[in-house]
Amino acid sequence: MESSGVLQQLIRAFRCLPGVGPKSAQRMTFHLLQRDREGARRLAEALIKALESVGHCKECRTLTEMEVCGVCASPRRDRSQLCIVESPAEMEAIARATGYQGLFFVLNGRLSLLDGVGPRELKLDMLESRLKGGEVLEVILATNTTVEGEATAHYIHGMAQDHQIPATRLAYGMPLGGELEYVDGATLTHAFNGRRSL
Repeated sequence: MESSGVLQQLIRAFRCLPGVGPKSAQRMTFHLLQRDREGARRLAEALIKALESVGHCKECRTLTEMEVCGVCASPRRDRSQLCIVESPAEMEAIARATGYQGLFFVLNGRLSLLDGVGPRELKLDMLESRLKGGEVLEVILATNTTVEGEATAHYIHGMAQDHQIPATRLAYGMPLGGELEYVDGATLTHAFNGRRSL
């Protein structure tokens, strides 16, 4: 079936979303145009509005409509703890699940020389300024356990050491309710080596 240029453009536009391949993009496009044109209009308007009004917090770099996000602006937060995460979604997950009351710094990525992402792209100079300020007494490294996430954590750990700030790393290993025979070898090794007294 020959698709018009505008239709193909919309299908390609949906492919920018993570995990959306050609078939999924086509399915979304056809659904919106065939069954939910009003939903498509709302989606387009919401996207345009978000693009115009959402930026990065000048302190932690999460997404916000304000110059400083609600977390950074809150006087109730413990300003001595700084949790480093890779994305705003991870910041939300930690805040929602743990009751953590410190502050965050969102990298919006992770170090990856192959992808051209270095300290400058992650705005680690902003993090350096925060560490120099004397307010931060603990850095909590909450990057993912990928090769790039571990390299990023190691780099930031070095930055914290340079300012004599202790850095802690999120524990990882056995999932709650997990069964040993189904856990991959790397996770089991980390859990076994990181065992603690009861």
